[in-house]
Amino acid sequence: MNEPPEPISPYEAIPIRLRVNGELRSGAVEPRRTLADFLREELSLTGTHLGCEHGVCGACTVLVDGEPARSCLLLAVQVNGAEVRTIEGLAVAGELSPLQSAMRDQHGFQCGFCTPGFLMQIQALLEERRALSEAEVREELSGNLCRCTGYESIVRGVMAALGSGADG
Repeated sequence: MNEPPEPISPYEAIPIRLRVNGELRSGAVEPRRTLADFLREELSLTGTHLGCEHGVCGACTVLVDGEPARSCLLLAVQVNGAEVRTIEGLAVAGELSPLQSAMRDQHGFQCGFCTPGFLMQIQALLEERRALSEAEVREELSGNLCRCTGYESIVRGVMAALGSGADG
C-alpha cells in the first residue's frame, strides 16, 4: 500500500521558474500566492491591476502561454514553466506597440485602471490574426469592465488596431 504524500503547507515556499515578458524569472512562492501578487510584489510589475480579486472585472488579465488569464485567480505555482506576458511587455524598446498607439489615438481609456486588462485581452485577439466584426469585438471584451468610457472609444481603438494589422 502506498503512503499518501505529505501535505504541503500553504506557508512553505515552492520554487518556480517562468518566462515573463521574454525574460526568465524565478522565485519561491507560497502555494496560496496568486500570480497577480507574485507579478506585483516579487517582480515589481505593477501594471497588472487588482480590481475585484474574484476574476469578474478583468483588470488583472495577463497572457499565459498566449491565452488571456485572470492573474488574481491563478496561483503562481500553476504557471511554473509558462510564458507570461504583462502590460509591461507590450511596448518595444520604450515605444508604444501598434495596439497601444491605436488605443491612444482613439482615446480608448480615461482613468487607466482597466487599461492593462483590456490591452492584454485585445492583444490575444490580435495574435489570433482573424477578422472580427464590431459585434464580435464587443462580445470578446464583455468580460472586462470599464466604469469610465462607455466602451465606444475602446471598441474604436480595437477596430483601428485590427484594421492596421497590429499584432504588437
